[in-house]
Parts: sequence; C-alpha cells; structure tokens
Amino acid sequence: MDIEPKTRTVIPRYQQIAIEVAARIANGEYAEGEKIYARSSLASQYGVSPETARRSICILSDLGIVSSEKGSGIIIRSQKKAADYIQQNSKLETIDTIKENLLKSVSRQKKEMDYLNECMNDLIEASVHFRSMNPFMPFEIRITKDCAYLNKTVTEIQFWQHTGATVIAVSRKDLVMKSPGPYVALTEGDTIYFIAQDDTADRVKGFLYPNQ
Repeated sequence: MDIEPKTRTVIPRYQQIAIEVAARIANGEYAEGEKIYARSSLASQYGVSPETARRSICILSDLGIVSSEKGSGIIIRSQKKAADYIQQNSKLETIDTIKENLLKSVSRQKKEMDYLNECMNDLIEASVHFRSMNPFMPFEIRITKDCAYLNKTVTEIQFWQHTGATVIAVSRKDLVMKSPGPYVALTEGDTIYFIAQDDTADRVKGFLYPNQ
C-alpha cells in the first residue's frame, strides 16, 4: 500500500485573522488600551462574514489579548499574550512542516524501495534465464579460513562425489589455474570456479562451509 504524504492542515480563515491581528498587536502597531475595529469593521476589512469576524475576536478575547463589549469595539489588553500566541502558532507550523517533510521522505523511500525490488526481481529472472540458456556457465566460491577442508586437495575431500560439481579453474592471487586437476589444494584466498547443475551450487557451499 502506497504511503502518500498528507496535505498540510489548512488553518481556518477566522484563525488566520486572529493570528494577523495578534501579530499587529505584538509588533506594537496597536497599543494596550487602544480601541480598534468594531466587529463589522473587522469583517469588512478582511472581506469575511460577521460570524467569521466574531469567531476571530472570540479567540483573542479567550486568550486575554483583547476584550470586546457590545458598542465598545475591540480593546487591546495584552501585548505579551499576543506575542505568546504568535510564538505558539509558529511552533505548531514548524511541527507541521517537519511532519509534512517526514511523510514526503517516507513516500520517496517507499518508491525507491519498490523500484529496487523490481530491479532485483528483474536481475534474478534474467540470471535464471541466462543460466538456463548457458548450462556450462561456471559458478564461483571464495575459500576463506572458515572452509572445512582448508589445504586439502580436491581428491582428498572427494569433491565431485559429494557435490556433483566439477572444478574447472582456481584463481590464486594473480594466477588463474585452468583445469587444475584433482590434486589442487584449497588455499585461503582462492576462488574456485566450477560447473554445476540443478542445486549443485548450493551443495558446494554447504559441503565446504557446513557450519554456515
């Protein structure tokens, strides 16, 4: 299921007006005790309904930023509370922005992971198809210190009898030994190339590294 980033929460118009008026009070544009708009004037100034203007004033009044009495207009009460209200909204907007960016990041990562999975599936399918078209394509396995038969020859460990695979080359440092024969020893750092069929490749790994 795709994760789509949610649209940022839209602030209601009445709250936008309350924030703008509070900002003007906090900036000192209106002094404490000063009388500003009546509700009808506020509604006209911002091009909103009287009810929207009323709700804006209610917010500011509930916070103690202004007081509003019928016939007396809107009176500024606290510049500090106006500044606190602006700061609070600024923090909420910052959180909202971080949340939105995180959701976008998750969405991008989800799409990238889906694309990576598609590429991996395509690669696996192509590899299987290629091997079916080329049955003699060699496999390879690295010999490490954890190999159960370190320094043993292919004959000593009965490699073919246990795995059904045939060693066709050994890469050791800068040297590649083709058709090394049954007496080549498995040395740490070697890369063994072998031809296998069906699940033989897995059997080779299980044989050489039984504890993994």
